[in-house]
Amino acid sequence: MKTRRELIHDAGRGLGAAAVLRAMGRFSLLDAAAVDAASDYRALLCLFLYGGNDGNNTVIPYDDYASYQKVRGTTINIPKGSILKISAPSQKAAFGLHPALAELQSLYDKGNVAILANVGTLASPTTRARYLAGAPVPDDLFSHSSQQAEWQSAVVKTSDPAAWTGWGGRAADAVASLNASSFPVSISTAGLSLFQTGVNSGPLDPGTGLAGFTTGATSQARLAAFRKLLTLDTAQTLVGTESTLMGRAIDDTNTLNAALGQVPALRTPFPSTGLGTQLKTIASVIAARSALKMSRQVFFATIGSFDTHTGEIATQQTLLTQLSQAMGAFFAATVELGVQDSVTTFTLSDFCRTFQPGSGSGTDHAWGNHHFIVGGSVKGGDFYGTYPTLALGGPDDAEARGRWIPTTAVDQYGATLARWFGVPAASMRTVFPNLGAFAADDLGFMV
Repeated sequence: MKTRRELIHDAGRGLGAAAVLRAMGRFSLLDAAAVDAASDYRALLCLFLYGGNDGNNTVIPYDDYASYQKVRGTTINIPKGSILKISAPSQKAAFGLHPALAELQSLYDKGNVAILANVGTLASPTTRARYLAGAPVPDDLFSHSSQQAEWQSAVVKTSDPAAWTGWGGRAADAVASLNASSFPVSISTAGLSLFQTGVNSGPLDPGTGLAGFTTGATSQARLAAFRKLLTLDTAQTLVGTESTLMGRAIDDTNTLNAALGQVPALRTPFPSTGLGTQLKTIASVIAARSALKMSRQVFFATIGSFDTHTGEIATQQTLLTQLSQAMGAFFAATVELGVQDSVTTFTLSDFCRTFQPGSGSGTDHAWGNHHFIVGGSVKGGDFYGTYPTLALGGPDDAEARGRWIPTTAVDQYGATLARWFGVPAASMRTVFPNLGAFAADDLGFMV
């Protein structure tokens, strides 16, 4: 039997627009009031690191390097001489970034990157004592598919109806009326995402075209015939709604292509990697924001293969290099477009990995992780949240392998971003149903 995530992915593959919920007949176009998109523009870019990035080798203690090396040993430790030193005033200590993160180090030192320490999925604030006593925890805590879904939905119980939508999609629903067109709020360069699936909205994937339909006369005739087919047998509810969905996908793609044709090509060079290509596409869409009449947009991009049970050092070096270079180029592109203060990029991942190494020079699935927030409106150059005590079986360890119990919830992380994005206070509990379980709903890393 397929998982919920697989069903959502399969249902949306190749449609090029909108979420499954829109296909089920719950999508309606909004008559939005006209606004000046150029003067009131804000965008969120979620960058998901599939597989569970090892945050322990991404953000490393510098002053307390001995505690790190004691457990990491010589198989998967990063030598102190190679880590990229950064200050962390709120932690009253120096830390270091993985040596592959040179671009992010530079942006951190300039105040454009913040680090949120030990954040993860939580049902409620949880300590080691409460965890060991059987306190409620997220469903399927160390499972890839479940934790990917819970990070993207901010719902930790799979039986909750809200788990079928994502907090990015619910945020898009809340701000859709700020846009002056019915063009989708959300754009994905990685296919349909749960993160962007709302009750009334879903993502358009500009990379998912309709094969065989180009600008030639023959192709246009084929497209016209295809449109005609979409009008047949629409009395059947599912056929009718899916035909409507496909028609809107074609229209939205045409609208996007026309808007992209009105803006000059970006001068900022991007790396020729999968992630680099995704972020260049997103930057181009942002460049066309005025032509699309958009004031609010939500973007989603991904990079995978972080499930490092073996060969972690080489794998993470390659992936984090791609991550840093692409994020650095994207920030430079926002500067080129003059929107660096209006676009915020943030990372998510399944979970962290065990502090204690496993066999095969790798690590196992864990829990709380460290994440990056990048942008001109970020209060950067510092840490937020609480960095864990690096001790097996210590106060932050769920067990005895270095599975850090999060001290900050994904709900708090997302709510801080959503408030900056313009989600009204009255809608915040709809976007984050479990937010009331936590004392702070603004972590302070946004201006």
